[in-house]
Amino acid sequence: MSVLPPAIFLMGPTAAGKTDLAIELTKVLPCELISVDSALVYRGMDIGTAKPSKELLAAHPHRLIDIIDPSQSYSAADFRTDALAAMAEITARGNIPLLVGGTMLYYKALQDGLADMPPADPQVRAEIEEEAARLGWQALHEQLAAIDPVSAARIHPNDPQRLSRALEVWRVSGQTMTAHRLRQSAQSTDAGTSGPGQLPYTVANLAIAPANRQVLHERIAQRFTIMLEQGFVEEVVALRSRGDLHPGFPSIRAVGYRQVWDHLDGKLTSAEMQERGIIATRQLAKRQFTWLRSWTDLHWLDSLDCDNLSRALKYLGTVSILS
Repeated sequence: MSVLPPAIFLMGPTAAGKTDLAIELTKVLPCELISVDSALVYRGMDIGTAKPSKELLAAHPHRLIDIIDPSQSYSAADFRTDALAAMAEITARGNIPLLVGGTMLYYKALQDGLADMPPADPQVRAEIEEEAARLGWQALHEQLAAIDPVSAARIHPNDPQRLSRALEVWRVSGQTMTAHRLRQSAQSTDAGTSGPGQLPYTVANLAIAPANRQVLHERIAQRFTIMLEQGFVEEVVALRSRGDLHPGFPSIRAVGYRQVWDHLDGKLTSAEMQERGIIATRQLAKRQFTWLRSWTDLHWLDSLDCDNLSRALKYLGTVSILS
């Protein structure tokens, strides 16, 4: 019986201290870092994503940072393909892939695989975007509820990316996203497997966050204020000046960017933009906690503990990640 190679997932909500702990781990373990963040993939989006500095990245390289332009899309399937390739390269060198970030959908896709969905169709997607501009996303959500109530129940009307994709799958293939997933699940059951593309690694699951949620809220507010002082608004001005981006792009829908964009459009005052940006980031953290609460075999660390490195190493030893 073959033994699967080790990997480490270091998860947690935004502003929890994941990067700092990951770097500490690389100093004592033969780890190489892979970013698991849907915003850090974009080039030119540095301040609002709290991207590690160029100096830090030079000293501690992260895979899957700065890999695409903000005008491009990057899906969970794209991430899984890229992450598996990076993990294989790291493992081949005898090192341990250490995946760090807070995009829980990416972790889920990597761990469990993805149902085989139709590829993206730019024309159909453009038609959906045009309908949304005319009718509003609520009307499109009602369309989805009529054809695929299961997907509509789990996709919020204010989540245009996932809503658009669900409608696109239906229009391209004539089958709902739910039907595709059920078929994939049935095929996996018939084949005696537990899902579409299980991860070929022994994974240790770590999560870090302040035990006191109020501490996290204070960190989020402080970080957003610092971003503004560092030139976040000017960064979005530069993105707008390109002329090929608009709020419909996934990159511009990233937390913080949409609020600054609305401010520059005159829809929000500076104070309103800051308040809504902080609120949106707190909502993101809440969603991340929801994902994490359902994660199995998860070992929690408190961001405020002074000995998280030793605690993490002790846990890794107990799950046979360290040989």
